[in-house]
Amino acid sequence: MLYLKNPRRLLNHSLAVPLVLTLIIPLLIFDLWAEIYHRICFPLYGFPCLKRGNYIKIDRYKLKYLNFWQKGFCVYCGYANGLANYWVKMAAETERYWCGIKHEENGIFIPPAHHKNFAEYNNEADFIKKYKQ
Repeated sequence: MLYLKNPRRLLNHSLAVPLVLTLIIPLLIFDLWAEIYHRICFPLYGFPCLKRGNYIKIDRYKLKYLNFWQKGFCVYCGYANGLANYWVKMAAETERYWCGIKHEENGIFIPPAHHKNFAEYNNEADFIKKYKQ
């Protein structure tokens, strides 16, 4: 057993698991709220609704070599990480609609991929060209 080889692992898991599991509550609440936003606002913006299944995949629990707990955490992680990926896409589309302007470059910030076609920071002509007002 892993815990016998590394007793600290049991302590780490005992402390982390309750905290990880409590995240399910805000995830579910935000999932519901974001989905309401998505289904109402995307049609208003003229965007097609996103397909959840393109972002959330829960399949690793089917692996026969995982124990019960590992399968449970695979479901949790597939949902939580897929949901975050889904929200990033939703937020990116919203940002593109409302404010497609790149951030000021400072050498520290790593811009998301969806910013590549945004108007350059502090370039009014580029903004007007891309977002005819």
